[in-house]
This record gives sequence, C-alpha cells and structure tokens, in this order.
Amino acid sequence: MEIMEIDGSFGEGGGQIVRTAITLSCIMNQPIIIENIRKNRKAPGLKPQHLTALKILKKICNADMDQLRIGLTSLKFIPKYMQSLNLKENIGTAGSISLVTQVLIPAVAISKKKLNLTIEGGTNVLWSPSIDYTKNILREAYTRMGINFSINIIKRGYYPKGGGIIELKVSPSEKINPIILSTRKTKEIKLFCSFSKISSQLVNNEIKNIKKKLLENNFSVNTDIKEESALDPGASITITSIDKDSIIGIDSLYDKKTKKFDLELEKFIQNKFSVDENLADMLVLPASLANGMSIFQVASISKHLETNLFVASKITGCKYGIGKLGEGYEVRIEGVSYSSIK
Repeated sequence: MEIMEIDGSFGEGGGQIVRTAITLSCIMNQPIIIENIRKNRKAPGLKPQHLTALKILKKICNADMDQLRIGLTSLKFIPKYMQSLNLKENIGTAGSISLVTQVLIPAVAISKKKLNLTIEGGTNVLWSPSIDYTKNILREAYTRMGINFSINIIKRGYYPKGGGIIELKVSPSEKINPIILSTRKTKEIKLFCSFSKISSQLVNNEIKNIKKKLLENNFSVNTDIKEESALDPGASITITSIDKDSIIGIDSLYDKKTKKFDLELEKFIQNKFSVDENLADMLVLPASLANGMSIFQVASISKHLETNLFVASKITGCKYGIGKLGEGYEVRIEGVSYSSIK
C-alpha cells in the first residue's frame, strides 16, 4: 500500500494529529509518514506520552517504525498485523495516561482485538483529560458506539512525579455504531473529587462553593469526595451530565497557588448542546469508521476538532459537515463502515 503523508503542523499543530493518524494507520493498515510533528509548540517534536503510545501501538500492530526519541519531528509508521496483548508499561514521567489510552482503546477495539494493560504515569495532569473524564465521559460515549473498555484506578499520579497506576481492559468491538445526540435535557449532575496531601477543609470549601453555584442554576448534585494516595500533593474535580441525548463533562486540577479549581464552570452550566468541546473531537475517529451518520451539537468548534476531522477524512475517506446552529454548531460525520475495511 502506498505511504500516506500527513502534515503534523496542520490546525493546532500538536500531538492530536500524531495520535489520530497513528491510530487510524493501525486500524486500516495504512502506512504513514508524519512531518512537522508539534511544529507549532515551544518544544517541538514527540513528548514522553507520545513515545509510550507509539511503542505500545508498535507492539500491538507489529509495525516497522523509525527509531523513537523525545523531540522527534518526523515519523514513518508501517503497520503489519494486529494482535491481542497483555502489557505493563511506564511513561517514566507524569505524562498523561489518558492521552495514551485515547490512542489504544479505539485501535484495539475497532480492530477486534483485546488488550490488558497496566500503565504508570500521570492520571490527573495539565493539558489532558483526567483519567476520571476518560473513565466516565469517554467510556459512556464509546460504549454507545460499540467500543467497550474498563479502567481501574490503582493509584493517583500528579505532576511532577507522576506514579499513578491504572489497569485498562479493552474488548473487541462487534461493530461501530454512529452516535446521534441532540440537546441536554437533564439537570442531574455527578461531581467527583479526588485529593492527596492537601487540606481536606480547603478542598471541601471549594466543592461547597462549586455545588452552591450549580444548585443556584437548578441542577441537582450528587457529590463524591475521596482522599486517595499519590506521590505529590494534588486534587482534581470531574463534573458529569449524562442523558440519552447528551454526554457532557468538565474537569480541572486544583491550583495550589490560588487554592481553587481552575474550572470553566459557567461554560458547563450554559452548555445546552449535546457534547462538551473535548468530547466532540474524541468522537471523530470512531464516527469516521461507523456504519452510518453520526450527529452531535457543540458550543464551539475547537482546533482539536478541526484537526481530527481533517486527519480522519484524509485517511478513511469519511465525509463530514459543520453547520451553524443558533449559538452553536452541528457536526455530521458519514462513516465509511468498518465492515468494508480490509
């Protein structure tokens, strides 16, 4: 098969292009070359979590791949055949476990394989969805699309030492379903907070203030606060709102300087659409391979979403469209049907 070239500087020019392109490369057995990796970042090239994800995917799909190193800005990846594996990996830093699992889950499930993975790194870190977001929001959406996985959090890992450990289990998908979501109707909220080596009084006061704001906006709130061991002090919060027509979440880390959660709570409260900004871009990859059209609404079109739509359409040939919808947007993705992929 002819090697496909991907420009890693497209759109937001970050690691998202690498993750999406390599995942689709494995699923579709499409050799690729990615140039200009993370070109638009202050420190261009691959980071530790990218290396870990690539190394695991290399094992799973028995790929031929360039020698990996931190800072690498060009990469050739040639997949051969997928296999089920039991693995134990360590990112080696507080690099995001969630970003690694974001690659592995669809690659393994859609390829009808199994994965049992124990991985160490950062569970709740900056510039990444928390492991709680992955476990609750992403899992809800993927389950509806026919992608099944479970996450068991063994230990929390914050910056800078990391040391968080999770167990990930991915099952083979029978088929990939399109997802159709409209507008949020529920006023029921689940709020989860985990903290380590931070004053419980400070954490509880913050949660009290956040809950008060939600109640003032007529939400009912189910709260769960846990003190969980970690190497470094840290705390994270995840708020979820799920019904049959919408899957919306928000998460944040505790800022030890301001003694507050850096949470875009107003954006969550005002979101009347069907998904949050982060989930929107995560739906693109499975939707591009689904048997039918996926439809969802989002308040804004992020650079990550634009990037994923570009890469997915280039590799799979899926069709997509974005339409203005009042104060937000509707995204439609016509999948190529996984059953047709050889």
